Amino acid sequence: MKLNRILLRYYPPGIILEIIHSHDNKVEHKEIDVFQELLVPEQLPVPGEQNSSGYYSLDSLASKLMHQEPLLRNTKREKIISLLERLRERNTAESMHGYFQPSMSIQAHLLPLTNCAFDKSGTKCLTASYDRTAKIFDVSTGKELVSLEGHRNVVYAAAFNNPYGNMVLTGSFDKTAKLYNALNGECLHTFRGHEAEVVCLSFDHKCKTVVTGSMDFTARHFDVETGQCFHSFLSHTGEIVSVNFDRSGHSLLTGSFDHTSKLFDARSGKVVNTFRGHRAEVTCAQFNFTSELFVSSSVDQTCRIWDVRADKCLYILQGHTDDVLDVTFNSTGTRIATASSDGTSRIYDVNTGHLKTILHGHNGEISKAVFNPKGTKVLTSGADHTARVWDPEKGECVQVLEGHKDEIFSCAFNYQGDTIITASKDNSCKIWKQ
Repeated sequence: MKLNRILLRYYPPGIILEIIHSHDNKVEHKEIDVFQELLVPEQLPVPGEQNSSGYYSLDSLASKLMHQEPLLRNTKREKIISLLERLRERNTAESMHGYFQPSMSIQAHLLPLTNCAFDKSGTKCLTASYDRTAKIFDVSTGKELVSLEGHRNVVYAAAFNNPYGNMVLTGSFDKTAKLYNALNGECLHTFRGHEAEVVCLSFDHKCKTVVTGSMDFTARHFDVETGQCFHSFLSHTGEIVSVNFDRSGHSLLTGSFDHTSKLFDARSGKVVNTFRGHRAEVTCAQFNFTSELFVSSSVDQTCRIWDVRADKCLYILQGHTDDVLDVTFNSTGTRIATASSDGTSRIYDVNTGHLKTILHGHNGEISKAVFNPKGTKVLTSGADHTARVWDPEKGECVQVLEGHKDEIFSCAFNYQGDTIITASKDNSCKIWKQ
């Protein structure tokens, strides 16, 4: 096999080796994480290899990578150092663009929106609605590009197959999920088998398979190319409201109203572990980037950080006074942000479980919390018709995004972190740009 080219992954920082196998010309992509060395100096094991700032010198880091990966020969040293420099600059540079300005308001649907997302390029956005459709819009012009039709009830969940962005997966209250061509709106597959509403879904890391979660207490695993159902994941005794693949695509994490999260073997459909401890419904369960940890949120007003391999709860994150509806890691897995019915979001340190700061400002329930790709900002959406941008370290509200006339159910940053989408019960989505 030979190294064809070296690609960058900006968030979290990493390099991707594109490898061609000589016997069949098959292309493989191997990802190498470097965010610990570039961005987290306090965890570096070899102080002698750090520069005066506490980070690895780029030359030392290049040497480390070449020692670990035989395909990275010394002739590639200057190229590797140049790429590492670009990674560090992108992840440590402060934004010079300032506040997010309203770019456009799109009267996207006939009924309230349920979800929204960007493709990786940030040129297209996706919305889902109670009007039984999902739609794709041009972010620059607001023009509707494609309407994804065919569901017979609310479209509750929707996702692009990022990083490719050429397919969209939707989940509906009509008990089905559908896979669409994102360019022309053609329905490629209708995934059937659930006996109740489909409320959560996910592509695997390579976008070869998808998983759907349902109020029928099951999750189902489908092949993107053929539409075949590989497995039904049967073990929960309550509604499944969260599904996520690990980085390898070999494990599936679920969160359920039966108060548990479960880890399944995605290849066999069998339960690997059941994570118990919450005293009420689990509302969300998310892996960190390495899939070594996951975090769960619950109606019991807490979140829990779990060690996947050790099968144990590391920390219970307390402090909320009402349901915790959403929880998320930043891209490097060092911080957690929550969203709660008590009107606050909280930021926790993953390594210690300690509360870092409380984000006060919303007047009413917060439904969603997301970090920007760098982890320097948190975006929340609320029942008070506003979204807010926060400094997660200082706990300060940087900006209030106003203009919606009803609850905001969903929000997202694009991959660059310079554009925001908000989706509301007022039937519209809004685009905000720096």
